[in-house]
Amino acid sequence: MHAPEFEPRTALAVIPAVDVLGAGAVRLRQGDFGHVLLREDDPDALVIRFVEAGARLVHVVDLDGARSGRIRPDLVRRLARTAAPARIQASGGVRSPLDAEALLEAGASRVVVGTAAFTDSGSLAAYREALGESLVVAIDARAGRVVVQGWQHETPVTAGEAAERCAAAGITRLLCTSVDRDGTLGGPDLHLLAEVRERSGLPLLAAGGITSVDDLATLARLGCEGAIVGRALLDGTLPLSILQPS
Repeated sequence: MHAPEFEPRTALAVIPAVDVLGAGAVRLRQGDFGHVLLREDDPDALVIRFVEAGARLVHVVDLDGARSGRIRPDLVRRLARTAAPARIQASGGVRSPLDAEALLEAGASRVVVGTAAFTDSGSLAAYREALGESLVVAIDARAGRVVVQGWQHETPVTAGEAAERCAAAGITRLLCTSVDRDGTLGGPDLHLLAEVRERSGLPLLAAGGITSVDDLATLARLGCEGAIVGRALLDGTLPLSILQPS
């Protein structure tokens, strides 16, 4: 299935990422739990820093949950309260529609589902019915194939195939991360993103390697709805002022 041509977006939402491991916030290189690039002791302080800079949505990843398959509603509840009036997009550990609904009840405005969305042929429809437009399906890809369980396991499904499955199931928003680029400051994987965008025809959040204002402009021209940025904001490669709504 091929999508029609898309008009470039004049405005791209820049969404800061807060990845929580244990009690702190970290940035990993290519999803490697043994390769911590940056560490912040207080995730709440990091959320406040981003919101005060202008962020309207914060992408929160529970890395422990992603690896273990267990959600932490208390973590989401706390960070949602910290972020208010900005919103939280929660990710990590969701393995059932009930898990996803629990995170919405805890205060998340959107819930990202990756691993569980591709467990069987009916999973996508079940999540769509439970969450509606609050659902974001994550297509996390390494060397073009979808990876799951905290990016620790590769599946035979290609990113393009996953994109088509999502479109056929009526999913309304995707998040595509290039695991190969994540945390590297190497620039986004434009080929991967273009394939997912074209084969799904859906609003797309891009992640992985985003480093510069030029990267953001390129993603806007590609038709992406938003860009999730982690390391570049934490180490100052991109200024926090980029979070101010345009």
